Order: sequence, then structure tokens, then C-alpha cells
Amino acid sequence: MYRLGVDVGGTFTDVLLIEEATGKTRRTKVPSTPQDQSVGVIEGVTRVLADAQVRAADIRQFLHGTTVATNAVLERRGARVGLIVTVGYRQVLHIARSFVPGGLGGWIVWDRPAELVALEDVREIRGRMDFRGEEIEPLDEQAVRAAVHQLVDRGVDALAIGFVNSYANPAHELRAAGIAAAAAPGLPVSTSAGVLPELGEYERTLTTVANAYVRPDVGVYLRNLSDKLVSEGLVGERRVLRSDGGLMTFERAEDIPVSLLMSGPAGGVAAAVALGPAAGYRDLLTLDMGGTSTDVALIEDGVPVIRRETTVADLVVRAPSIDVQTVGAGGGSIAHVPALTGALRVGPASAGALPGPAAYGRGGVLPTVTDANVVLGYLPRALLGGAMPLDIEKARTAVGSVANGLGVSVEAAAAAIIDIVNENMLGALRLVSVQRGYDPRRFALFGFGGAGPLHANALARLLGSWPVVIPQSPGVLCAYGDASTGVRAEANRSLLRPLDDIDEGRLQREFADLAAQITTEFDRADVPDDARAVRFEADVRYHGQGFEVSVDVGSSRHEALIPKLRSGFDEAHQRLFGFTLKEQHEVVNIRAVGVSGAERIKPVEIEQGGRDAQRALIGGQQVYVDGGWQDASLYDRTALRAGNELRGPAIVVEMDSTSLVLPGCVARVDRLGNLLILPAEDGVVS
Repeated sequence: MYRLGVDVGGTFTDVLLIEEATGKTRRTKVPSTPQDQSVGVIEGVTRVLADAQVRAADIRQFLHGTTVATNAVLERRGARVGLIVTVGYRQVLHIARSFVPGGLGGWIVWDRPAELVALEDVREIRGRMDFRGEEIEPLDEQAVRAAVHQLVDRGVDALAIGFVNSYANPAHELRAAGIAAAAAPGLPVSTSAGVLPELGEYERTLTTVANAYVRPDVGVYLRNLSDKLVSEGLVGERRVLRSDGGLMTFERAEDIPVSLLMSGPAGGVAAAVALGPAAGYRDLLTLDMGGTSTDVALIEDGVPVIRRETTVADLVVRAPSIDVQTVGAGGGSIAHVPALTGALRVGPASAGALPGPAAYGRGGVLPTVTDANVVLGYLPRALLGGAMPLDIEKARTAVGSVANGLGVSVEAAAAAIIDIVNENMLGALRLVSVQRGYDPRRFALFGFGGAGPLHANALARLLGSWPVVIPQSPGVLCAYGDASTGVRAEANRSLLRPLDDIDEGRLQREFADLAAQITTEFDRADVPDDARAVRFEADVRYHGQGFEVSVDVGSSRHEALIPKLRSGFDEAHQRLFGFTLKEQHEVVNIRAVGVSGAERIKPVEIEQGGRDAQRALIGGQQVYVDGGWQDASLYDRTALRAGNELRGPAIVVEMDSTSLVLPGCVARVDRLGNLLILPAEDGVVS
């Protein structure tokens, strides 16, 4: 049997076919089709099956990372949403947290983004619960029915319902949803208690609205894709990647699509979680550099850092996601020298796929990071296995405009472009490590994406993060991550009690109730009993503090949980902020997190060889490093064997990416085919 991992990017759709018994893979890349992502997906699937001579009926699982929800938010082309709230809360999204970003003049220059719901599409309804979940005023059902009819007449595509204190008792929201379903059959309805049963009226309402905003697009896409897959004969399980790196069924994703907002970047981190420990490295900094942007994340002891918020552009919702930081630094990032300052800038504007970098010969004339790499000799003469020749002269001409602006040579200008883009990525890596209380020197740097392996060695020097780990097929690694992770589910609720006032027995029962909800989700996803694991968390703060810190209390409900919450919070607070207080601790939210570990892929070991990599040598070229030209060896990665060592400067080429080994470093090939780059001394890997 086989497994298919499919990741849709802005330029290419990556498809990875995995034979479950052996772990052997076959990959393909096809152009993405933004107008309908399913077209590119089906094209890639049919191509890889034909190349491998595998029947569609032999595909047990189809596992997918998608950007449909992300693009709907970025491009502001989601559904028109109607919102029903409690009387007095019509402007909950507009008042928000009354926060204006920026310095003292922020209120002057801040261009406030438009809310996802127009004020004229908000309706207030009488009826109220108190914070204990007790009814103060009954729900005005007739007003709910009238509001639904009004909103439908106004042309809304989806409905969000967010009543005050519904996290404590969702009865009013459930009744309103039932009325809406009867009054407007087929209209997608999202309730705040169903999306985010936690206190915080603004965050809960905004997250519910975001869910409704992307729900029609995601629903249409997933149903359309399912129909096409079935017509091709793929009738196995279909799952989609969540923002937190786990999988969920297509049906569940249609209900809670807000969980997919960071589905794309999560795939690469999920792959690092699978491949890093297999190579012997459980503490990793991930570097996923593509054509437009770079995503970075931190993995500690084989587990990625999960945030309780998801950020897409100017939208911040309370949904779990891997702590991925994105910076506008990619192969297509455009370099320019503003006349006003005369200081070189790189990005965030990108040449994209069309016209792309000047070296691609597709009409691009602006200097990009890729053009700078071509000028410096860091890329081979052609990409994609020789299918895409690179035009060196056009690259030099493009970079020449920067050189003229700076008054330096073309090579010096190209080196400056690379230095700046590396510094931009360094800032993102420091944000997920140093500024989170982690020392990057104890983490290996896991480089992937189309351009990540080209820059990872230089970034490791800047960070002190060794070794650099470059997996096989780094350009399609996100698809591998889609196919190598497990089902994930969460159940949460607000508690809001001083820790000293919580009874241990009650806390155990609350966690038991949440664990039962996870069991229900696992049953729906057909997760085998022996593959299920559940752990428990709580959001804790000091009394009077304005934010919480998540504390993991493990997988056992039968231990004393309260001491673990207190000590875990103090340790996390000390690491994050450098101090602790003697204030009273307060539990705000509790949750159960279920993860299936049944989807791991058996790693494939490559053929053993000696230290000499001569058999993989395919030529040489000059590279510009440290202010001068040096001779570099060119290697074919598919011909490398375990134990081979490559002394820098060296360039390792493969179909989907290029890796650069700098002078003073050595790359060693491990048993899984990973390149491990470390500083070298007298020819010996240190």
C-alpha cells in the first residue's frame, strides 16, 4: 500500500508517493493552479502514479497541505459573513482591544485594516448567560429568526454566532444555530462555543468570524477535490494538515477551517519532526526558504513549539499553530538601492514565478537573491535536473544596477545582497530562539525548501547552530511532512480559578471530560486504539496578569497536577522573562491534546561508501567567497553514499534544490542520505 503527500505552494505543487512497507519515495512537481488548486493537485497525482506504475486503488491515504484558507485571508476574498451577537456587543470587532500598534505617532500613520464583518451585517439579539453559565435572560428566538432572514436577504454567504459567556454554557448559541439551519438551509453556521470555547469575548468572536470567513471556500475546495480523487479511483482516507502540524479529516476541516490558516508552513516542520530525530538530532531550528519568503521554527526534544495564536497578515486568531515566523526573504526577493538613502535593501517585494529572477530568462530584469547566487557561482548552470538553464549574463546585468547604485563591483554587490538576505533570516531565527529564551547554539539547523540549503551554511555560522542538516529532496519536504505526521485533535474549556482554590479531584474530572472529547474525534478519524496518545495542558498566569503561559502537565491524569502546574509555570516564566513572582497563580484554560503516532514512515538507509566522494563528482566551477574567487567541486547528490565527505567550497545539486558547503566546512553524508555540514579543522570533521 502507498501514501500520497501533496503540498500546494504559490509556484509549485509537490507530490510525494511513499511505499509504506519500504519507505521508498517518488516525487514530482507541477505548476500550481491558483484559480483552482485541485487542478494542479490532480495533475501531480496522476503524473506520479503513472511514473511509479501504481494503481490509484493502492493509495491508502491522501494527506494534503493547502493554502486555500490562507489565501482567502491574505487576498481578502473570503465569504461575506453575517454576525449575531448579544445586545450591546455589536461593535465587538471594531473596539477590539483598543490597541494601536507603533510608537507615539502610531495613531497618525496606522492604516487600520478592515474588519472581516461589515458593521451593517451585525445583528444584536436579547438573551444572556452569566459567567457561571446560568441564564439571566432567555434567548429571543423570534429575533434570531428575523436576523437570519435579514442577513440572508443582504447576501451573506456564512453566519457566525458569538454570545457573551457562551464558553460557560453554549445552550443559547446551539439553539440559535438550530434556528438558522431551519431558516436558511445550506448556510454555513459557526458558533463561538463550537470553534473556541474559551473566555475572551473579542478573541472568541474574531476567531469564529474568521472560521466563517474561510468556510465556504475551504468547503467547496475540499468537496471538489474529494470528488475528483474518487473519480480517479483514490477512495482511501483523505486528511488535511492543520496549522499545528497534525492531520484532520476533510469533514472536520470543513467545520473548523480556521485550523488550516498555517497548513502550508506546518508541513515542513512536521517533516523535520520526523526526519531530525531519525538522524540523531531532536533539537532543531528549521529554515524553509522558498521563492518569496522564509519560514523558521524551533523544535525542542522532537516537539515543535506550539502557539495558541495563528497570525496571517494583520489577522490574529486564537487557534493553535506551530510557532512559525515568516520573513520576506526568498529566492525571488528583489534588491534595490533607494535614491533617498543609498542603502541596499532586499525584499520583501518578490519577482515571484513570473517574470521571476532575471537568470530564469522569462522576462525578469530586476535583481533578485537568485540572481546574486548565480553571479557568485553558488548555483549550477541549470536547475531542475538540467531542465531550466540559467542565464548568467542576464543575472550580472540585473545585479549591475545594484552595483552602480553602491559604486562597487558586480560581485561585491551580489555578496552584499546575500549578506543582507541572510541577516533578514537571522533575525527570524533569533526571534524563535533567543527571544523565546533558547540558546541557538544547542540546536542543529535543518535547511530545506528550494533555496534553504543554499543559505543554511552561512546562517549556521552566524548563529553557531551546528550541524546543518539538509535532508534528501529538500525542495519537496513539505509534502513529506504532510504524509509523515499523525491525526491531532484538541478539546479545551475555560476554568478561571486561583490555583490554590482548585480541588485536585475536580481538575482530574475536568481533564477526563476533555479526554473523552478527544476519544470521539479519534473515533471519527478511525485512529487505531494502540496509536492514540493524549496529554494535558493548562494556561496559567499570575493573578492580575494580562496574558497566560501554557504549561504541559503530561499524559497522566492520576498524578498530582496542581504542583506540576505551579512549578511548570514558574519555570516557563523564568525562561521567557527572566524572573518569577510570589503572586498567586491562576488557571485560565485547560485542554487535552490528542496525537496519533501511527503515520510514521520507515526511514530508508542509503548504500554505504567510504569518505571519498569522487564517484559523485560531476565537475567544478568558481565561487566568489570572502572577497575572492575560489575553485569549488560540483557533486550529484543522487550518487553520494553514506560516509562520503565533501570539503568546502562545494556545490551539491539535485532535482529540486542546491546545497552550498562553504570554505572551512565539511559535509558528511549520513546513513539516511542527509548532508551534515560542520566546521572543519585540518580536514577532520569536528
